[in-house]
Amino acid sequence: MEPRVKAQLWVQMALRLGDRDGRPGMVLRRGDADAGGILVVLRDRAGGVVVLSQTRAEGGELAWMRGTGAEPVDQTRADAYVDRQVKFDPDLWVIEFEAPDFQPPFEGKIL
Repeated sequence: MEPRVKAQLWVQMALRLGDRDGRPGMVLRRGDADAGGILVVLRDRAGGVVVLSQTRAEGGELAWMRGTGAEPVDQTRADAYVDRQVKFDPDLWVIEFEAPDFQPPFEGKIL
C-alpha cells in the first residue's frame, strides 16, 4: 500500500502548483486536515464547470473521475453535485481552479 499524504498538505501543494502555472485556485470548503477526500472544481472563463472527484484506479493508485460527466456543466449542476458529495462525506475538501482547458494544475490520471 502506498503512503498517503495528508489532505491539507495535498491541497496546499495543488494550490501552489496552480499559482505557479497561472491557474489561480482557492479553497471553497475545508475538510478533514488528515484524511479528507478532495473535489476539484475546474472553471473556464465562459462559465463552464467540471468537477473532479478523487478515486482510486484499478491498481490502487490515486486517480480522478469527472463527477459531473464528460462535458462541462453550468454552475447550478456543479453546485448540486458538490452538495450531494458533501452530504455523503462531510470531511471533503473542495478546491477550485481557473482552468480554460479543464485540466488541473497537478498531474493525475483522469478516468
